[in-house]
Amino acid sequence: QVQLVESGGGLVQAGGSLRLSCAASGLTFSSYAMGWFRQAPGKEREFVAAVSRNGINTRYADSVKGRFTISRDNVKNTVYLQMNSLKPEDTVVYYCAGVRGYSGSSYYTSANDYDYWGQGTQVTVSS
Repeated sequence: QVQLVESGGGLVQAGGSLRLSCAASGLTFSSYAMGWFRQAPGKEREFVAAVSRNGINTRYADSVKGRFTISRDNVKNTVYLQMNSLKPEDTVVYYCAGVRGYSGSSYYTSANDYDYWGQGTQVTVSS
């Protein structure tokens, strides 16, 4: 059974930082491209960042570029999202997701591409 478990969310002041983690089990982690999405109540799930299977290729939403960094540790079966310079508009639930990548260098930015999802972790940024 595949499980993706996020952690690291919480309350932080504007300008602060958080690091989200997503621990994967039940799959061959190094075969999966990973992504982070976020979703506000009543809105569609929004792409945040993606990383290829080999961890080399990454892609970011314009809204987080230069502030967020996605990375992965294929030994620990974990993907991370380092979030710096947080803004109140970053306040939403964050989800990690995984998809079996066709190649080591592929990443995916559409929620429809992903097969597995975590339960989400709330990030709240106060002004």
